[in-house]
Amino acid sequence: MLLCKKIKIDVSEQDAATLEFMQSKCRGLYNWWVMRLREGEKWNLYEAKRSLQESKHHDPELIQVYGKLLQEVYYRLDGAMKAFYRRVKAGEKPGFPRVRPRHGFFTLCYPAMYLKREGDKLILPTGGGGKHGAKVHPNVTARLTERPPEQFKKVAISRDARGNYYASFPAERPSKPCSTDDVAAFDLGIKTLATGVNEQGRVYTIGGFKGAKWHNKQLDNIRSKRDKCKKKSRCYLHLSKVYKRVSQKKRKKQRDSLHKASHLIAHKLVERTVVVGDLSQRQMVTKQHVERNKQLNRAVYNEWGLSTFLEMLKYKCQLYGKELHFLDERNTSKQCSGCGNLQAMPLWKRTYCCVECGLVMDRDENSAVNILTRFLARRGPHTPSVECGVLQATQSSGEVKEASCEG
Repeated sequence: MLLCKKIKIDVSEQDAATLEFMQSKCRGLYNWWVMRLREGEKWNLYEAKRSLQESKHHDPELIQVYGKLLQEVYYRLDGAMKAFYRRVKAGEKPGFPRVRPRHGFFTLCYPAMYLKREGDKLILPTGGGGKHGAKVHPNVTARLTERPPEQFKKVAISRDARGNYYASFPAERPSKPCSTDDVAAFDLGIKTLATGVNEQGRVYTIGGFKGAKWHNKQLDNIRSKRDKCKKKSRCYLHLSKVYKRVSQKKRKKQRDSLHKASHLIAHKLVERTVVVGDLSQRQMVTKQHVERNKQLNRAVYNEWGLSTFLEMLKYKCQLYGKELHFLDERNTSKQCSGCGNLQAMPLWKRTYCCVECGLVMDRDENSAVNILTRFLARRGPHTPSVECGVLQATQSSGEVKEASCEG
């Protein structure tokens, strides 16, 4: 399995200026081609690569950029155009390649065979020299703060909002088998990140990042102060930097909580098979739900980052040798797990109260039990007593155990 390890690197001011110079030139070449494509020019990867010498004659500073980085620009744009054509063919929203902004760092991708490593130092080559004369920018020497993988194919240099530089090492790692054969079904929710139940009736309540509201309030305050300042003034630029730092801190904490939650499900839990409801966020925020919540003054708030959480769960389950299944969860929140009765359940209603059998339980737990029941029925013959035991265990609050993971 291909995994990526991100390591912070320490560079001098001169080397940081060199990295900024090379990424700006790569970004300029990328944006120049995007504008040409917007004007109607036909894209061809090999013809674009042959035009590199003409670009160097037009902008001699491109000679000081390492050639493999310039070649990577064309491959990256080719991937963006292929994705654009694929979306057009599938009838989705096209999403034409965008111009990269000036404040964003254009990631520099170095092939591993052209790098030198001396202990904890990583030497990144630059362009120039030879027939072009003396090098304007010497090779960049970056000190690694952690030990990189033994075998890696390439290194991607990036920078965050605080000005810290990182090196990402993608490498192949073998997956680890898992011994048990139990099933755990999870329902992605609004109040909690995920609520699950296994065949023995144990309930798992996994919480996500709960500081989003506080960070959003801070960002709103900074944005309101910045709007009162004149654009590009000293106060405006200072508040823009503060806004980037706060938003970066929020994203880091959110991703950290998602990593912990996905690691708990994929590695810590003993169940070998994980079933997740195929959540449609469009259905969660339909017009009917919005109008109903406005009338009752109840806000439906969800900023967990569910799509990112599912992507993390996919590769971590593959890494630890677990099976991951996605199951249609239509009407799982409306259906009673005890008698199968269907009733309306708006998003603001968090407790399921069945009008037929009198079952009272948490909305997400009821949905998780229904997902588990559907999966077991789809797999084929199974012991009915196991299913009934799950239903009985979830109905009685005294026998249910909880396992929480706060991000």
